[in-house]
Amino acid sequence: MPGATRRATVPDEALTVLDTDAVRRWAVLIRATLALRRAEIDDLNVFPVPDGDTGTNLFLTFDGALDGTRLAGLTPTPDGVRRDGEPSTPVGAGELLLAFAKALLHAARGNSGVILSQLARGVADVARGHDTVDAATLALGLQRADELAWQAVTEPRPGTVLSVSRAAAAAAGDAVGDGLHAVASAALAAAAVALEETPRQLDVLARAGVVDAGGAGYVVVLECLERVCAGDAGPVEHQPWPVRTPASRRRPAAPAAGRGRPPRAHADPARPAGSTDRSTDRSTDRADGTDPATRHPDFEVMYLLDGADDDAVRGLRARLTELGDSVLVVGGDGEHHVHVHADDAGAAVEAGLAAGRPHGIRIARLEDTVHAPGTAGHDDPPADGDGRAPGPLDEAEAPATERVASGIVACAGGPGLQALFEEAGAAVVASGPSRRASTGQLIAAVRERHRAGADAVVVLPDDSDTELAAGAAVRAVADDGIEAHVVRAGTAVQGVAALAVFDPDASAAVNVLAMQSAAAATRHGAVTTASRSALTSAGLCEPGDVLGIVDGDIVVVGHDLTEVAREVVHRLLASGGELLTVVLGEGAPPEVADAVARAERAAHLGLEVSTIQGGQPVYPLLLGVE
Repeated sequence: MPGATRRATVPDEALTVLDTDAVRRWAVLIRATLALRRAEIDDLNVFPVPDGDTGTNLFLTFDGALDGTRLAGLTPTPDGVRRDGEPSTPVGAGELLLAFAKALLHAARGNSGVILSQLARGVADVARGHDTVDAATLALGLQRADELAWQAVTEPRPGTVLSVSRAAAAAAGDAVGDGLHAVASAALAAAAVALEETPRQLDVLARAGVVDAGGAGYVVVLECLERVCAGDAGPVEHQPWPVRTPASRRRPAAPAAGRGRPPRAHADPARPAGSTDRSTDRSTDRADGTDPATRHPDFEVMYLLDGADDDAVRGLRARLTELGDSVLVVGGDGEHHVHVHADDAGAAVEAGLAAGRPHGIRIARLEDTVHAPGTAGHDDPPADGDGRAPGPLDEAEAPATERVASGIVACAGGPGLQALFEEAGAAVVASGPSRRASTGQLIAAVRERHRAGADAVVVLPDDSDTELAAGAAVRAVADDGIEAHVVRAGTAVQGVAALAVFDPDASAAVNVLAMQSAAAATRHGAVTTASRSALTSAGLCEPGDVLGIVDGDIVVVGHDLTEVAREVVHRLLASGGELLTVVLGEGAPPEVADAVARAERAAHLGLEVSTIQGGQPVYPLLLGVE
């Protein structure tokens, strides 16, 4: 069946329960799979409004949520120590699911992202307090997820993600007695069948020749669940969903603001100002499945809402239904995510003020979502001063810029490093242990470099944890016709080495080869301070101990910053080296760098030492040897 593969037998490696590591693998696999199939899902969501953003919404929602759980210290590494030098917080599977569901609620983009957050919340609610998730808990979780998703939609309709979730929940319940993998496999198979049925349930999908985009996203989530339960976290097997022929899904260019607006269909002069005829909504990224016509509301309004009780939520949902359509007010425990399409964006926000404390307000003009291939959609990160992603008219009306063969986007974790990269002409995205650069930020930066005149763009993640986001950004902009490449620089010192050989007049291929070679030839280390007790590969550490790191592994536990730094450099220089780079972090005493430089120059004749005031957090010293 298109879109999914169900295993005929239970694999020998199949899990009997989902523990914390399995839940984490599930989440990471979902993000990676959505990154690969973002454009495919987008193409399911093109008629009659060619905004095509469901896959992008879902990917950015998961990308942001994973960042959120990492910030909370809930993403452990194999040795139990996070990359910022602190021990990971031990949590059970249920607690991790709850944290991730909350992060999804905060990161949700578009209707599809908001509904997905409710599906995740349902599984998390049932798993609350569980160290592991067994077959019965998973089945109940999928059933609770379905209930919450249906409750979230003001006017639920079959033929949407709701039909897919209902089928998955029913099949999961029937398979409980056969074990965890059977539950996941049955849910996936039923969901895939339900997805194939969606064009027969909604005329708008049948006319477009596509299956429901939101439902396809949920099938991806279940595909990844089945793969993890099978004991295999590799790539998910997949057959493409049916889509229309390329000739039938050409997307028109976006109209200029105030020009070429579609007429209001079936206008009712007696209808109150600011209200919308629900029968004329045009979005297919909606679980209510409303049949689109020729007109849609002007704005998409989204915000987080704190402090609203059940009565306030009911009143808010009723008021937003009067103002527009695609109404979702989801969440719980005094924290909700609000979504509506409305002509009067101000009234939608005012309704939130009457119900609680709105924050994180995002307003996008829906007409700006109609775009041709290679232009930004409304869920792309804002890149211009007006908060609107640029479209074809922006580029056509922009003054001519001088073209260069290659541009560069670099991640940096401190003001000194940021200034260094900016002086070299890079577009800098702030990124570090306390806040990794997201895929959305990197997409915006690459597009900015391209608009500024770069024929191709090289991305320096400067952190191994950011490489996945960088790779996803490169794949995303490729759909826009932008050539971009990732140089695998896993640390700031490798990024500095790569930057030194960058030539804006050389082709991207030449630059990537030279920069990758420079980064790979740089051995790297770091010094940080432990904040908690933990068992490391170099032994037990206590709060306040100084940790020396070489190539990502903790190899020294000591008490003196200078002594540990010298030991790290000694190990880095064991196989030789010509240049030692010392990057001083936030609050690091300059005399430490001087002491290390003097000692190593005496021990290694001809060694050149370069000191950079990086200002990065967490790591007082970053060290590199070329």
